[in-house]
Amino acid sequence: MDKVMRNKLAIFIFIAPAAILFFMIIIIPIFMSAYYSLLNWDGITTGNFVGLENYITLFTSKSIAFPKALSNVCILAVLSVFIQLPLSLFLALALARGIKGERFFVTVFFIPVLISTVVIGQLWAKIYNPDYGIINSGLNALGLNHLTRVWLGDPKTALLAVFVPILWQYVGYHMLLLYAGIKSISNDVREAAVIDGASYWQTCKYIIIPLIKPIIQVCVIFAVTGSLKAFDLIYVLTNGGPAHASEVPSTLMVSMIFGRNRYGVGSAIALCIIFLCFFFSILIKKTFKTEVE
Repeated sequence: MDKVMRNKLAIFIFIAPAAILFFMIIIIPIFMSAYYSLLNWDGITTGNFVGLENYITLFTSKSIAFPKALSNVCILAVLSVFIQLPLSLFLALALARGIKGERFFVTVFFIPVLISTVVIGQLWAKIYNPDYGIINSGLNALGLNHLTRVWLGDPKTALLAVFVPILWQYVGYHMLLLYAGIKSISNDVREAAVIDGASYWQTCKYIIIPLIKPIIQVCVIFAVTGSLKAFDLIYVLTNGGPAHASEVPSTLMVSMIFGRNRYGVGSAIALCIIFLCFFFSILIKKTFKTEVE
């Protein structure tokens, strides 16, 4: 009994620092944001309690454009799930096949994940530059001058132009997770499929992909929640512009708090982001659980 209690005490001692940090960095700020979201507060004077007025303002005020931000972030989430993840899965399957230079290519695809987002933003800002950017220069060289445009300054292309760097940065991250999952599958399983006459892609479809579904689930959750709280790359490239064309809740939240001193509205946006992340995480888990059953 004493040994059991000593083990429990040791576990508590090791867990306590992380639990305290988690409580201070995550839990307390969430409750503080929930409290501030019920106030009309500029960050300096005493805040006035307004109840749910800030939440109502988010969906009714045309000057805030929160519905547009939600629409944009949903588009980014859909693009991430249906373009970024399939591309990551294809790369993982191709590399796990055992091609020449396999480790080299895995490293190359993962490098963008390690680069600072600000650096990536500056890099793609140069690529999209309407005067000397590689895209417009390439189109001019091919005689397709009518296709050149101000990619980040055109409301029709700004959101898609922002998604491309996001795709470029994180496709290697999901690829590595899926690649590790594929490599963890026993060679005996693959060899048995080959002996039965299955091609490599048939093996992928009927054996490998079903076996890595838990990892695919994790990647889907990361892709969706990552899109919902996307901020840094969008802030560097467009800051939500032009005319809210690439606005997302995170950039709008920063604009409300630090640009307009509307801490209550900004905190309400933060709570909406947290709620959406929790909701979609649970929904994705339920969806994958249903498929398994």
